[in-house]
Amino acid sequence: MKIVFAGTPPFAATCLQHLITEPSIDVVGVISQPDRKSGRGMKLTPSAVKRLAIAQHLDHITPHTLKENNEGLIWLNQKQADFLIVVAYGMIIPPAWLAAVAVAPINVHASLLPRWRGAAPIERAILAGDASTGVCIMHMEEGLDTGPVYCTTTTTIHADTTGMDLWEELAGMGADLLCTALQEIKHGRLRALPQQQQGISYAKKLSTKDRLIDWQQSPQVIDRMVRCFTPKPGARCRIKNRWLKIVAGSVAPKPATNAPAGQIIGLDDNGMDIACANGRCYRILQVQPEGKATMGAADFCRGQRLRVGNSLTLTADC
Repeated sequence: MKIVFAGTPPFAATCLQHLITEPSIDVVGVISQPDRKSGRGMKLTPSAVKRLAIAQHLDHITPHTLKENNEGLIWLNQKQADFLIVVAYGMIIPPAWLAAVAVAPINVHASLLPRWRGAAPIERAILAGDASTGVCIMHMEEGLDTGPVYCTTTTTIHADTTGMDLWEELAGMGADLLCTALQEIKHGRLRALPQQQQGISYAKKLSTKDRLIDWQQSPQVIDRMVRCFTPKPGARCRIKNRWLKIVAGSVAPKPATNAPAGQIIGLDDNGMDIACANGRCYRILQVQPEGKATMGAADFCRGQRLRVGNSLTLTADC
């Protein structure tokens, strides 16, 4: 089978790596987003998918847009691919591009559709407290993740599952499911079924505000935020007018307190307890101060001379 692959982040690169190693699959082209500035030096950096394409000597393009991109569409048509495989590409695929392959345009989507259509399904599942999620192999159409689904696979979101844990697990699951499904789809043994019209939700793109901790929320909500954004980019708050990433913690099994939200109500050699909504509290175990490495919360408190009664805040100018 000849395929053209479109994707950008490490999640997509995992799927592409599986496709490259499949004897029955010939990756004839790769599409990824243009290089972006990143890191402290803000250097132009290729995406994970582009780096893999270069390492494997695959023909690749990085267009700034696909809309009205005749040169790119000609490139795609010349590939005479059976499938266009799209995995976390990050751009809308125009109808002409979807129609340019012989068998089908296929999307690997990291949710159990119609739950969490859109840009950030993995993070939104954790933030919402979903007990499970999975991967769908979907036939692409013009709508946002509205196409019929060929097959799915499911996994549990555990109480200690982090965003990185789930990204890595679903990437492997999606790659395995895709490689199996392509043969079945090409030979007409697997048909796509329309999505249910009940239970539709949208995983809107994440913003910086999504990872700012509001201590007036419940410790359960805060715990999901910390796990969702671990290890990067990190859930954060402010202490002594400086940013502090919360790297690890848990819902503290302490009795109710009348302390204001954000106040430190307990300190010991293992961590610190922070008052939250409804008199409950959250235990911080590991933190990362601005410009420093990750450290234990107790060591951070000693270095900053923090005491019970000090507060972690989210100020209006954040």
